[in-house]
Amino acid sequence: MNSMNQNRNLSYYPAVGGVDLQSIMRQVYTWMVLAMLITAGVAFVTVSTPLVNLAANPIILIVAMVAEVGLVMGISFGFNKISAGIAAVLFFVYAGLNGFTLSILLLAYTSGTVFLAFVSTAALFGAMSIIGYTTKVDLSKMGTFLMMGVIGLLIAMVINIFVASGPLDFIISLAGVLIFTGLTAFDTQRIGRMAAQMTTTQGDSTAKFGIFGALKLYLDFINMFLFMLRLFGRRR
Repeated sequence: MNSMNQNRNLSYYPAVGGVDLQSIMRQVYTWMVLAMLITAGVAFVTVSTPLVNLAANPIILIVAMVAEVGLVMGISFGFNKISAGIAAVLFFVYAGLNGFTLSILLLAYTSGTVFLAFVSTAALFGAMSIIGYTTKVDLSKMGTFLMMGVIGLLIAMVINIFVASGPLDFIISLAGVLIFTGLTAFDTQRIGRMAAQMTTTQGDSTAKFGIFGALKLYLDFINMFLFMLRLFGRRR
């Protein structure tokens, strides 16, 4: 699998070896939707049962978050070594853990705010994903700036823990939405280009690629949703 080629007409992805690009991209979004359903299901079960007491425990929450980071790294760096089945299990376990750690937000924010943030995120994500897949503009140059933006966000969030500035929190939330909006388009285009350069669909290569692409877009969606929640900011 190659990363990206030099084709400038980005609304057209030259398939190699007869690879069905649309079929691969359908798999990407199918895996992502399944993961989102698992996340939502686990979050709902957690807040509806005594599990919510575990989610509110700082130590357990930190352990779960560390496990999430480990799972993402395992899928990303072990992509060429693990099977599609193992990748799928790791991805779904990660989605479940994410639902567990995010469940506390359902208690921190009003249900109306959560719903509005989700609908807004879904609409924005869908629009940017379509743009990223169909645009003729080369978005590859955005990658460096967007990653710099993510690093800047993390630094600003750490600083705001100590200064607790309301205006800075608003700026962070707005910047977060904008950055992950851009990353959605960027990642969609990059996934499409990578899929177009696949030379084979034998074995479990297509399924593994679908999971890898779904993980990237899932992370974009979740982060955009979290910053959207901060932007609306109506807590209980």
